[in-house]
Amino acid sequence: MTPAAGRVSSEELRSHQWYGTDGLRSFSHRARTRQLGYLPEEHLGKPVIAILNTWSDINPCHVHLRERAQAVKRGVWQAGGFPLEFPVSTLSETFQKPTPMLYRNMLAMETEELLRSYPVDGAVLLGGCDKSTPALLMGAASADLPAVFVPAGPMLPGHWRDEVLGSGTDMWKYWDDKRAGLIGDCEMAELESGLARSPGHCMTMGTASTLTAAAEALGVTVPGASSIPAVDSGHDRMAARSGLAIVELVWQQRKLSDILTADAYEDAVATVLALGGSTNAVIHLIAMAGRSGITLTLDDFDRIARTVPVLANLRPGGKYLMEDFHFAGGLPGFLARLTDVLHLDRPTVTHDTLRAQLDGALVHNSDVIRERDNPLADEGGVAVLRGNLCPDGAVIKHIAAEPHLLRHTGPAVVFDDYQEMQRTINDPALALTPDHVLVLRNAGPKGGPGMPEYGMLPIPDYLLKQGVRDMVRLSDARMSGTSYGACVLHIAPESYVGGPLALVRSGDLITLDVEARLLHLDVSEEELSRRRAGWTPPANRYERGYGALYQDQITQADTGCDFAFLARPGDVPDPYAG
Repeated sequence: MTPAAGRVSSEELRSHQWYGTDGLRSFSHRARTRQLGYLPEEHLGKPVIAILNTWSDINPCHVHLRERAQAVKRGVWQAGGFPLEFPVSTLSETFQKPTPMLYRNMLAMETEELLRSYPVDGAVLLGGCDKSTPALLMGAASADLPAVFVPAGPMLPGHWRDEVLGSGTDMWKYWDDKRAGLIGDCEMAELESGLARSPGHCMTMGTASTLTAAAEALGVTVPGASSIPAVDSGHDRMAARSGLAIVELVWQQRKLSDILTADAYEDAVATVLALGGSTNAVIHLIAMAGRSGITLTLDDFDRIARTVPVLANLRPGGKYLMEDFHFAGGLPGFLARLTDVLHLDRPTVTHDTLRAQLDGALVHNSDVIRERDNPLADEGGVAVLRGNLCPDGAVIKHIAAEPHLLRHTGPAVVFDDYQEMQRTINDPALALTPDHVLVLRNAGPKGGPGMPEYGMLPIPDYLLKQGVRDMVRLSDARMSGTSYGACVLHIAPESYVGGPLALVRSGDLITLDVEARLLHLDVSEEELSRRRAGWTPPANRYERGYGALYQDQITQADTGCDFAFLARPGDVPDPYAG
């Protein structure tokens, strides 16, 4: 980053309020810092940098971040800053139930309040697994200090016999093969040991890779950070470089609000769509933009989708994995092929302009990162649907669906919750055919609770054995970014609050038309009014605790599933430190 002419003095640092005055409180703060074993020369008059670390022993995506925090500290020390590591909530996509989405806003709150209440001048945010990236950036945006994001990085490619595996994507594929009787327990035991071979998040263009790429596109990482494999030595160097960068940001007082502009969010949306990224990014970017005081809508996603092609040939919609993408040029090379749709004169955490950051970026493999005249798809990978079944919108990752299902009319088969679906989906009495439309409700923000990744409803075993691998499936749930299929997601309003999905009955005809951006329930308004009059709201799931706060404050998918009291505008004063 080019040093700015107007660097602040050490007396203007935020931490000076804690350490630099003559009062009793500053005396106490200095004394307690000596108790921690630090010399005055190590911290007084230097930028204090919080390192927020989502490491834990049960988060395989982040299990290496304890070591990466040391590299960040090395960079901070080298740049003349004073690093302090803070443990924060870990959101383990693999293990946390009912879904880490239930706790995204909790980590956002923790991030915001920690940065506000301690004597820190800037922050380095260590995350990467699906919900941790938006949570950390939402909280940091609300606190509005200088900040740099360090992505956890993708794991190494999986291997099984002579096949290269993509975590998530190939899990779904081979699990269906097992249900279809094509492979057995021995093969599945081998797959268990080959699917996920190292620390790091999913190495497909799932939600984790999508959101870390969005963070890089926003300008809050050092260049190229989002695709470096987690166990590559370059990842350690990237972490140290992030430590160097944050100290300079503090001296310049370049806050997150200077980086996270409306132009930056538009570029992040374009990036996600051109990557063929996860549908989950729609919810998270809307929430992140809201914390930056910027209104981002489903209509913005659909508008931008029509202007960008899909250039990343990455699973689940394509062929390759994140390590291939990284060595093909990573996000800098990728963005260099989208410069005509990007806002190049906005700042990033390392450069005065995105234009300067992308200068010299190259693509080394044009099958992995396609040329503009040879896209994977002509339009962005996510479509926004409207209709009487989703008045506030729904989304579909159409590039990951079988093309013949993108215009389809069929009879609904309705499941009232995920447990019922699990119990009955293989019941031959349902007499399901490939033309049926599977409908799951009560799986949204309140109904899930937490909007779990239930949206890739399983195809019945007896249809899998006939060779059927995709059907139209509708829900108010999300699905894993590693998933695939003709899955309509995020239907809003959700059924749990009385949205039209609550009124669907088995046998109703439903039409999906992606080209027309339509999702329609072929039932008269008069009949829907009669059904609506007979609908009874379900009882609240939680009587106390965080769950009660969640169900009281959570917003719908189309507005980002933030808490209403966090999403609304308003000032929060800095604490008095003296």
